[in-house]
Amino acid sequence: MLNLAASPRSWSSCLELTYFDLVLMSNNIRNLLYSALRIRLVEERIAHIYHSDLIQSPVHLSIGQESVAVGICANLKSADWVFINYRGHAFYLAKGGPLPQFFAELMGRRTGLSKGKAGSMHLAAPSVGVIGASAVVASTISHAVGAALASKIRSQTGRVFVANFGDGATEQGVFHESLNFASLYKLPVLFLCEDNGLAVHASARQRQSYQLPQLVTAYGIRFQDIHDGYDPDMVCEQSCNIIKYVRETQQPAFLRIQAARYREHVGPGEDFNFGYRDRKDLSDWVENDPLCKDTEDLAYFKEEIEAEIDIAIEYAMNSDFPNIEDLLTDVE
Repeated sequence: MLNLAASPRSWSSCLELTYFDLVLMSNNIRNLLYSALRIRLVEERIAHIYHSDLIQSPVHLSIGQESVAVGICANLKSADWVFINYRGHAFYLAKGGPLPQFFAELMGRRTGLSKGKAGSMHLAAPSVGVIGASAVVASTISHAVGAALASKIRSQTGRVFVANFGDGATEQGVFHESLNFASLYKLPVLFLCEDNGLAVHASARQRQSYQLPQLVTAYGIRFQDIHDGYDPDMVCEQSCNIIKYVRETQQPAFLRIQAARYREHVGPGEDFNFGYRDRKDLSDWVENDPLCKDTEDLAYFKEEIEAEIDIAIEYAMNSDFPNIEDLLTDVE
């Protein structure tokens, strides 16, 4: 079987085909599923070891939302940049971020992405187009707009800059400023909202008096909804044209994808005992989630992925912690 562990990319008919793409064409859905399962198993392993204190930072797990990242990144090129947020593990892995350095960063080791000083909420892998995350809600949206502006000034056509955020971020002032600026200057930004209906423990109806489609289109920005956010193949297929639109017109667009967060807002556990939601609220979603089904493909993939995770964790655990001399390095 083709090993996608090191390079979790998938074919899309909307992109220029590379040799790697041609290899994957015959089995696209299985490879999307592989990439989504890989993220799920990484997140579940983090949850499993979290209480051992190996993980040196808070974690916002992507369990339940893996297919969004996989489907979107299947339509992106290596030159496209994704600006992720604090719940960014899925996009980091789907875009090709290395797994050993990922675990090393979570464990606070010198071999981590940021030498163990950033942690889960500030992941960055510029070499694969994952631009630094932030724990501040909505803060990276303007970064994506700024990068798109720089690209336009330099006449770099054909690139897409993805601003990834949750529905709670649409309540922030910088979100509105970014929509206005991107529309005004016609910048190639895909505003990507993973809408799990929650901001910590508050539902949208408790927070928002506006309707997002009307708000976005008021700025003259194209809007699209995807409701099947549990299915990586559907996300890949349905996001293809809007990403192509941004790439070819070099103008902004907005994509909202319905998602479901299975675990608590921050941490490895469940939170149904808090009373703000019920397990039944997720029942339909889980029923349709292909990663929750007992299939031969998943069983076949799982052993290989688990072995990759074991190697990555071993790498991290055998790495040194930063010392006092590292404290102010890389600070300007």
